[in-house]
Amino acid sequence: MNTVLITGCSSGYGLETARHFLANGWKVIATMRSPRFDLLSPSDNLCILPLDVSQPDSIKQALEAAGPIDVLVNNAGIGLFGAFEATPMSTVREIFETNTFGVMAMCQAVIPQFRERGDGVIINVTSSATLAAFPLVAAYTASKTAIEGFTASLEHELKAVGARVKLVEPGYGPSTSFASNGQQRMQGLITEPYESFAHEVFAGFGQLTVVTAATDVAQCIWDAAKDTSDRLHFPAGPDAVALAQLA
Repeated sequence: MNTVLITGCSSGYGLETARHFLANGWKVIATMRSPRFDLLSPSDNLCILPLDVSQPDSIKQALEAAGPIDVLVNNAGIGLFGAFEATPMSTVREIFETNTFGVMAMCQAVIPQFRERGDGVIINVTSSATLAAFPLVAAYTASKTAIEGFTASLEHELKAVGARVKLVEPGYGPSTSFASNGQQRMQGLITEPYESFAHEVFAGFGQLTVVTAATDVAQCIWDAAKDTSDRLHFPAGPDAVALAQLA
């Protein structure tokens, strides 16, 4: 039986991805900063573990408890929406600690077992914000774009030792907790000079008819996990696919 470890399973894409892999007969290590045991149906193939990807000790303990894995899905992420001028650098660093350095740390922690086995897949979940520029998400986009470049380079190294790495790029998902999870962090980031512009942006989001569902992302992560080709980019959701075709 194959085993997948997924970060950020308390909601949205991570939770739906855990359900998808369980439904397809995999053993799932579902990790969360604050574990909840009421989100997924009990299963002999399910293990829920605490994991904060910004804390080295937490990564070490989670991987020791998980045992050998076949696929790592780096899904945990922090959202941020606001004018960059008003965004404290401490907040920017917080975003990078999870979205960028946390992903890198998880990769570094699992690569040895993949290298020794000559097999294994890492899937890094980024964003369609890396496919086209969106307003008021400059710091967030930077944190995800860094992972795009990191992954493209890492692909060459992992190929040399028999492992694979993939990028899944979800589109705009209004059903996720992106905004609510970062609400406190975003307070005061739309200052008066940017208010009218932000209202226009919000109105535009409200008129979108093509968006990404959590099931789109789960299916795309599944496809990436099974893919044995050299394909690196997997846009997830119809809006992300359309952006990728324009890029």
